[in-house]
Amino acid sequence: MDITVKEQGNVNVLILKGKLDLANSGDLKNAVKSLLEQEKNKFHLNMMGVDFINSSGLGALVSIMKETRLRKGRLTLSNMAAYVTEIFEITQLSHIFEIFETEQEALSSYQTTATK
Repeated sequence: MDITVKEQGNVNVLILKGKLDLANSGDLKNAVKSLLEQEKNKFHLNMMGVDFINSSGLGALVSIMKETRLRKGRLTLSNMAAYVTEIFEITQLSHIFEIFETEQEALSSYQTTATK
Protein backbone atom coordinates (compact mmCIF):
# COMPACT_ATOMS: atom_id res chain seq x y z
CA MET A 1 0.00 0.00 0.00
CA ASP A 2 1.27 3.40 -1.02
CA ILE A 3 0.19 6.22 1.30
CA THR A 4 0.81 9.85 0.40
CA VAL A 5 -0.01 12.47 3.04
CA LYS A 6 -0.70 16.11 2.24
CA GLU A 7 -2.18 18.93 4.27
CA GLN A 8 -5.15 20.88 2.95
CA GLY A 9 -5.80 23.59 5.52
CA ASN A 10 -6.38 21.79 8.81
CA VAL A 11 -7.23 18.46 7.13
CA ASN A 12 -4.68 15.73 6.55
CA VAL A 13 -5.40 14.04 3.24
CA LEU A 14 -4.14 10.50 2.85
CA ILE A 15 -4.08 9.28 -0.73
CA LEU A 16 -4.21 5.49 -0.79
CA LYS A 17 -3.00 3.24 -3.57
CA GLY A 18 -3.04 -0.55 -3.63
CA LYS A 19 -4.72 -3.26 -1.61
CA LEU A 20 -6.26 -2.54 1.79
CA ASP A 21 -5.97 -5.98 3.35
CA LEU A 22 -4.31 -7.78 6.27
CA ALA A 23 -0.83 -7.26 4.85
CA ASN A 24 -1.27 -3.49 4.42
CA SER A 25 -3.92 -2.28 6.86
CA GLY A 26 -1.30 -1.84 9.58
CA ASP A 27 0.53 0.70 7.41
CA LEU A 28 -2.58 2.87 7.21
CA LYS A 29 -3.27 2.57 10.93
CA ASN A 30 0.34 3.55 11.71
CA ALA A 31 0.20 6.56 9.37
CA VAL A 32 -2.94 7.86 11.09
CA LYS A 33 -1.57 7.04 14.55
CA SER A 34 1.53 9.09 13.77
CA LEU A 35 -0.65 12.07 12.78
CA LEU A 36 -2.83 11.66 15.89
CA GLU A 37 0.33 11.79 18.01
CA GLN A 38 1.03 15.19 16.40
CA GLU A 39 -2.35 16.42 17.72
CA LYS A 40 -3.95 16.21 14.27
CA ASN A 41 -7.48 14.84 14.21
CA LYS A 42 -9.08 15.70 10.86
CA PHE A 43 -8.49 13.12 8.15
CA HIS A 44 -9.65 12.53 4.64
CA LEU A 45 -8.88 9.27 2.86
CA ASN A 46 -8.83 9.52 -0.93
CA MET A 47 -9.40 5.90 -1.94
CA MET A 48 -9.11 6.38 -5.71
CA GLY A 49 -6.17 3.98 -5.89
CA VAL A 50 -7.64 1.26 -3.65
CA ASP A 51 -8.30 -1.66 -5.96
CA PHE A 52 -9.04 -4.26 -3.27
CA ILE A 53 -10.41 -4.21 0.27
CA ASN A 54 -11.31 -7.05 2.60
CA SER A 55 -12.48 -7.45 6.19
CA SER A 56 -9.03 -6.56 7.56
CA GLY A 57 -9.05 -3.33 5.59
CA LEU A 58 -12.57 -2.52 6.75
CA GLY A 59 -11.53 -3.30 10.32
CA ALA A 60 -8.61 -0.88 10.01
CA LEU A 61 -10.94 1.87 8.77
CA VAL A 62 -13.35 1.27 11.65
CA SER A 63 -10.44 1.37 14.09
CA ILE A 64 -9.18 4.64 12.59
CA MET A 65 -12.64 6.15 12.80
CA LYS A 66 -13.01 5.11 16.44
CA GLU A 67 -9.64 6.57 17.40
CA THR A 68 -10.35 9.76 15.47
CA ARG A 69 -13.70 10.22 17.20
CA LEU A 70 -12.11 9.61 20.61
CA ARG A 71 -9.85 12.56 19.82
CA LYS A 72 -12.87 14.72 18.84
CA GLY A 73 -11.84 14.51 15.19
CA ARG A 74 -13.41 13.69 11.89
CA LEU A 75 -12.79 11.16 9.12
CA THR A 76 -14.11 11.34 5.56
CA LEU A 77 -13.65 9.08 2.54
CA SER A 78 -13.90 9.73 -1.20
CA ASN A 79 -13.18 8.51 -4.70
CA MET A 80 -14.14 4.91 -3.96
CA ALA A 81 -14.22 2.43 -6.82
CA ALA A 82 -17.60 0.80 -7.51
CA TYR A 83 -16.33 -2.47 -6.02
CA VAL A 84 -15.29 -0.75 -2.78
CA THR A 85 -18.56 1.20 -2.60
CA GLU A 86 -20.47 -2.07 -2.96
CA ILE A 87 -18.52 -3.61 -0.06
CA PHE A 88 -19.39 -0.60 2.11
CA GLU A 89 -23.06 -0.93 1.19
CA ILE A 90 -23.20 -4.70 1.79
CA THR A 91 -21.58 -4.32 5.21
CA GLN A 92 -23.75 -1.27 6.02
CA LEU A 93 -20.58 0.74 6.72
CA SER A 94 -21.83 3.30 4.21
CA HIS A 95 -24.21 4.42 6.99
CA ILE A 96 -21.36 4.95 9.45
CA PHE A 97 -18.68 6.64 7.34
CA GLU A 98 -18.95 10.04 5.70
CA ILE A 99 -18.41 9.17 2.04
CA PHE A 100 -18.10 11.75 -0.74
CA GLU A 101 -17.83 11.39 -4.50
CA THR A 102 -14.69 13.54 -4.73
CA GLU A 103 -11.90 14.76 -2.48
CA GLN A 104 -12.90 18.36 -3.16
CA GLU A 105 -16.48 17.76 -1.96
CA ALA A 106 -15.15 16.18 1.22
CA LEU A 107 -12.70 19.02 1.88
CA SER A 108 -15.45 21.59 1.28
CA SER A 109 -17.53 19.88 3.95
CA TYR A 110 -14.83 20.61 6.53
CA GLN A 111 -15.11 24.32 5.74
CA THR A 112 -18.90 24.16 5.98
CA THR A 113 -18.66 22.39 9.35
CA ALA A 114 -16.18 24.99 10.64
CA THR A 115 -18.55 27.86 9.88
CA LYS A 116 -21.54 26.35 11.71
